[in-house]
Amino acid sequence: MRAEKKFISAEYVSRLSQSPFFLVVDYRGLSVGQFGELRKRLSKAGAELHVVKNTLFRVAAKESGIADLQGALAGQLAVVTGKKDFAAAAKVLKTYQSEFEKPKLQFGYIGTQALKVDEIRAIADLPPLEQLQGKILGLLQAPAQKLVAVINTPGSQIARVLKAKSEQA
Repeated sequence: MRAEKKFISAEYVSRLSQSPFFLVVDYRGLSVGQFGELRKRLSKAGAELHVVKNTLFRVAAKESGIADLQGALAGQLAVVTGKKDFAAAAKVLKTYQSEFEKPKLQFGYIGTQALKVDEIRAIADLPPLEQLQGKILGLLQAPAQKLVAVINTPGSQIARVLKAKSEQA
């Protein structure tokens, strides 16, 4: 492999190592302006979009220990990586695809777990991470609040009875 290709492959390995996920999309049919808009939207979600050379990306994925992508990469592909929320990047892609019918989602990986298009769309339909965390926190706090109310009830009832008696006397 030539020095330039080794450098590019090493860059792909670095991106894959720093990202807990990646999504592969076929970007054929996107204009330069549309591609730039998609990059902006992904950037707001904490993700990046990079055009990849299939053979070099295949080598990089194998070197980074993620997957052997033999036969999975064909056509004009771009890879979405990020350091934050996978679901946010998937939502951006799904929304953008519904608006422009492009890019076409191919597959994705979270860690070493392969994801099909249907699985990625299901994750994209989930509520935002902050909202899920809030729901879980609410579920965890509810039993404690009920326990405090049950423990507090007899004491407050006695206090009300004593107050009523003192007001009558």
